[in-house]
Amino acid sequence: MRFLVRDRLLGIGDDYWIEDDRGNKAFLVDGKAMRVRDTFELKDTQGRVLIDIHQKMFALRDTMVIERDGEPLAKIKRKRLSLLRNHYRVALADGRTELDVSGKILDREFAVEYDGELLAVVSRRWLHVRETYGVDIVRDDADPALLIAVAVCVIHLAEKEREDD
Repeated sequence: MRFLVRDRLLGIGDDYWIEDDRGNKAFLVDGKAMRVRDTFELKDTQGRVLIDIHQKMFALRDTMVIERDGEPLAKIKRKRLSLLRNHYRVALADGRTELDVSGKILDREFAVEYDGELLAVVSRRWLHVRETYGVDIVRDDADPALLIAVAVCVIHLAEKEREDD
């Protein structure tokens, strides 16, 4: 499964559609403006909220939290003790599962892995449209909404870190 995401999607307060590889609307990212923290909702085509994404308020390092139906699903932050600046850890709420995100985040060229196995690839290379990147879900049993939310979060964190530098 491949999804197309417009780069401007990360604007707080703006809404953007994510399309499938056939150009059909698949997910709506609803950026919530006028909030104390950065907040997004990932919705289906009927407007149902699938994923809530928000910045954790009181954390030593910038952290994004992903929730589903009001329950924690994952926390994302830059990996400590990593020589690579573009290396993020996604800790799922079960406490046992960790996803690894690494690559050139700001260039939209990175991978999401679980235990060394590729789950998704984020890339601009396949596309000819400027300001667009693809999220290619490699495994059939993967959760597309979660992986798109992970991509949104790591890009948001990386851009925020660049602004702070």
